[in-house]
Amino acid sequence: MPEPRTVVIAAFPGVELLEVTGPAEVFSVAARLVAGDAPAYRVEIAAAQAGPLRTAAGISLVAGRSLAEVGGTGVDTLLVAGAMEHGDGRYRAVVDEEVVAFVATAAPAARRVGGVCAGVHLLAEAGLLSGLPATTHWLTAGQLAAGYPDIAVDPEPIFIRAGRIWTCAGVTAALDLALAMVAEDHGPAVALDAARAMVMYVKRPGGQTQFSVPLSLQESADDRIDELRRWIDDNLAERIPVEAMAARLNLSVRHFARVFRDRTGRTPADYLEAVRVEAARRLLEETPRSLPDVAAASGLGSVETLHRAFRRRLGATPAEYRRRFRPHATAR
Repeated sequence: MPEPRTVVIAAFPGVELLEVTGPAEVFSVAARLVAGDAPAYRVEIAAAQAGPLRTAAGISLVAGRSLAEVGGTGVDTLLVAGAMEHGDGRYRAVVDEEVVAFVATAAPAARRVGGVCAGVHLLAEAGLLSGLPATTHWLTAGQLAAGYPDIAVDPEPIFIRAGRIWTCAGVTAALDLALAMVAEDHGPAVALDAARAMVMYVKRPGGQTQFSVPLSLQESADDRIDELRRWIDDNLAERIPVEAMAARLNLSVRHFARVFRDRTGRTPADYLEAVRVEAARRLLEETPRSLPDVAAASGLGSVETLHRAFRRRLGATPAEYRRRFRPHATAR
């Protein structure tokens, strides 16, 4: 039988539990499904020191090897898990310097490298993402963009592949990332079988949004912007021109657009469409309302506009989205 591919998940004290165990389970399940003539997987957890490793959940894992023992050879797939810390009302990615140093040494020899959630920040610090597109958890996407302006940060996709470098969004997106890697190695049928074995409802495409648009924006230090957001949420079904938004803040349209982008990282028009799509997808998930009703209630107006916005932002039609997330409903 072929030698299994070695998957090393680099971790550190306080790491998010599922960012380690989620991918590990995917590769483990896939290994059991792969036919004997194809290489399966051997998964290892590595940390600065071998032995018990406390996670953010308070549950300890066991690192089978130290980072020094792993070195820079024999690793097929290197995944870097992450963690966040919370303070002053903000979440920030933890950057563990020992893991960063290991990644900088080991990554060049690995066939592919992946950053999981806030672990993407460690790839960035190791210099692996310069000039590349990348995603991460929406809570720390602003931190990543501000700290590494040479990275094209996109906070919406579940995962992004740029050659042999993969980055993914928060926590459960690690499962989607690992399944996509299995699909690359063994084909989509094996990946789908693994998803079914894990009772995952759908193997989501990487371009699917993280579905947290209002929350994923940069935090605003301006109470006026926060108040405006609440007003928008309460009036989505109405026509909301940029002039009306600017008037609520007693600003000219040009000055308002500049202030809004500085505070949120988006133009007013982009934000408005994003929250309307967010509202529409919740209606599709949670109610049996017809597509014309969903379009009207979310402020997108027409079914045609609803379709265009969903295609652009989610990579799926409203009907396809409803089938994925409300499988017993029928779009009308």
